[in-house]
Amino acid sequence: MKVLIIGSGGREHALAWAFARSEQVTEVLVAPGSDAIDDEPGCRSVNVQENDHAGLISLAKNEAVDLTMVGPEAPLVAGLTDDFLGEGLSVFGPTKAAAQIEGSKQFAKDIMKKYEIPTAEFESFTDLDEAKAYVSRVGAPIVVKADGLAAGKGVVVAETVDEALDALDDMMAEKKFGDAGASVVIEECLRGEELSYMAFVHGRTVVPMVTAQDHKRAFEGDTGPNTGGMGAYSPVPHLDGAWLKEAEEKVLRPMAEAMVEEGVPFTGILYGGLMITENGPKVIEFNARFGDPETQVILPRLQSDLLDVITRVMNDEEVSLDWSEDACVGVVLASQGYPGSYNKGTKFDLPAVTDGSRQRWYHAGSKRQGDDWKTNGGRVCLLSTMAPTLGKALDETYEVLNRSSWDGLFYRKDIAHNLTGKNV
Repeated sequence: MKVLIIGSGGREHALAWAFARSEQVTEVLVAPGSDAIDDEPGCRSVNVQENDHAGLISLAKNEAVDLTMVGPEAPLVAGLTDDFLGEGLSVFGPTKAAAQIEGSKQFAKDIMKKYEIPTAEFESFTDLDEAKAYVSRVGAPIVVKADGLAAGKGVVVAETVDEALDALDDMMAEKKFGDAGASVVIEECLRGEELSYMAFVHGRTVVPMVTAQDHKRAFEGDTGPNTGGMGAYSPVPHLDGAWLKEAEEKVLRPMAEAMVEEGVPFTGILYGGLMITENGPKVIEFNARFGDPETQVILPRLQSDLLDVITRVMNDEEVSLDWSEDACVGVVLASQGYPGSYNKGTKFDLPAVTDGSRQRWYHAGSKRQGDDWKTNGGRVCLLSTMAPTLGKALDETYEVLNRSSWDGLFYRKDIAHNLTGKNV
C-alpha cells in the first residue's frame, strides 16, 4: 500500500518514519514534507502545500495512494477530509464538522456540558466589554482562550485580573490571533498535572494509546508564554493506573459517543488534553489530530503496525495495541525568540546520536542548504530517546544536547521535572 501524509513538521516526520516501518507499505509520500523526511528510507516529499486541496487530491489520484493521513489541524478544519471523501479517496481524519472539536473551543465545551464530560466551568463571549466585566467579577486565576485555531498559542493562564484583561485586549481588540480571537472562552483555572491521552477513533470504535506529558511553557519551571510544546515524555507513571481508566471511561469514549449522537461522527486521532485534579481527570481541550511533540515520544513505543491499526479501526475493530515497555523522552530545540518573533536561516549542526536504534532527530522547522542545516521555523528539531527507564532516557537525551552551544537556539533543561524524587 502507498500512504500519503499531509504536513511538514516533527509530527509528520514521526508519522512518516512509523508508516515506513510497516511491511504493508511500499512508499510514504509527504506533502509538502521536508528535507529531513526525504532522508527517511521509503519516504518522499512532494511539493504540494497543505491548503492546496485540489493539488493534494490530484497527487493522491496520480500516485494511486491507498490511505491519506492529515497531520495538522488547519487542513482538517478547512474540510480537506470532506474533499478527499467526495472524490472517493480513503482518508483517516475527521470531517470539517467533526474537526470543530478543535476548531471551535465553544463547540467542544458545549458538547462536554451537554453530555456531562468533566471539564472546567466556562463562559463564552463575543463582546469585549462583557468579557472584561465577567473577568473583573469572578477574579483570577482564570484562563482566557481564543475560540479558533491559534497554533497552540491562543491560551493565557492569567494569575491576575490585569493579565486576563490584557489577554482579552490582545485577542479581541488587537486581533493577535486574527479571526480566532473574535470569540473567546473564559474558564476556571484547573489545578493539577496535565496529561495527553489520545485514541484511534472511528465512530464508536475507540482504541486508546499510552499516555504522554507535554511541556507547553517556553522556559524552565513551566514559566513564560505558551508554545506548541517544548518537550514530552511517555509513559507518565505517576498519573497512569486508576486515573487512566477513569479518563477512558469518562472522557474519550463518551466524547466519541457524543459526536455520533450529535450527527458528526469522529474518525481519526482524538486527543484529550487533560488536567488530573484532586477530583479526577478534567478536559482542558480536545484536538482532532496527533499531538506535537507527543507523537515523537509515543510512536517510537508503538510496536504494532501503524497502518494495520488504522485499517482495523476504520473497519470498526477494537484492536489490542502492542507497546514497548521502554520509556521515551523528547526535547525540542527552538529558535531564540519563539513563540514570539525569531530569525530564520541560522546554521546549526546536529550532534551524532548515541544509538541510532533508540535515539532519533525529528525535524520541524529546518531546511538543508548545501551540506548545512538552517533554521526555518520556531520549533526546529526534537531529539527523541528510548531507554529502559525514564531517568536513563532523560540522561541520554541531555548528554547529546549538552554537547553543543546551540547559538541562536534554546531548549528546556527540565523536561519531566515533575518526576523529581519519583522512582523513574
